[in-house]
Amino acid sequence: MANSVDLTSKEWCDLVFEGKNKEFGAYVMRQTSAKRHNVAFMWIVIGFIACCLIYFGVSKYMDWQAEQAREALLKQQQETVVNQMSEEDSEEDVEEIKQEEKQEPEEIQEAQQQVTELAIVPDEKVTQPPQLTTEVEKNEADISAQNVEGQLSGIVDDIKPQEAPKPVAVVEQKVQVEAPKPVEENKVFTSVEQMPQFPGGDAALMKHIASHMQYPPMAQEQGIQGKCIVQFVVTKTGSVGEVKVVRSLSPDCDNEAKRVVKGLPKFTPGKQNGQPVNVWYTLPVTFKLQN
Repeated sequence: MANSVDLTSKEWCDLVFEGKNKEFGAYVMRQTSAKRHNVAFMWIVIGFIACCLIYFGVSKYMDWQAEQAREALLKQQQETVVNQMSEEDSEEDVEEIKQEEKQEPEEIQEAQQQVTELAIVPDEKVTQPPQLTTEVEKNEADISAQNVEGQLSGIVDDIKPQEAPKPVAVVEQKVQVEAPKPVEENKVFTSVEQMPQFPGGDAALMKHIASHMQYPPMAQEQGIQGKCIVQFVVTKTGSVGEVKVVRSLSPDCDNEAKRVVKGLPKFTPGKQNGQPVNVWYTLPVTFKLQN
């Protein structure tokens, strides 16, 4: 019987206030209580949905910011490598130009040495004219022919043989090639020719971090999640050196990320000019609560 009675119906309200003063105010409040309860419940649901949307929106925004920071850092490293390569190419071009400038005087001297020596021989011994092998010899032959045609109308009294050009001493110039500069022992590079590599690649690195990371209880209770970005030095031996947080999430999460990074196994060290060197390595560590 009690289960079949609707306590919010008008009939029940009239039954309760039968023979009582209905203008007192309680009667009106009892009539509108069902509507007020429905409106309140609706606003609670709307508020809960709005809080969930805000929470997920902020989480996605933080993930997007972390991704943008990582892409900007990678882009900066790539630009640094490209600038270093362009500087090396420009130095090689300058060396080639210097070598060409040094070779030009040697080629001129060789051309001067190839000038044919003039000698007077009897007509009986002349069999055929010598072959012209260079542009200088050809020009001299043309000039000699013009002089002979101009002197046919006159009488040549004295014939003086022209002196042969004196040999020019060729001085060899040795080009000193600078040896590659040795890499400083304790210098830490931000980008090198061959970056450090974790055994198994980036996927193995992320899997190792996820399996060894423990979510801080305080951060878990406060609902803190997101990404913190950690930078650490991969030494020339492949071990992890200095560790620092460049983008913080919370003190507990930062300390946990540093702890996991310090326990990483050895990397394949980075190389510059074929030598292992110390290199900064950037790594995002994600903390995400499970629903």
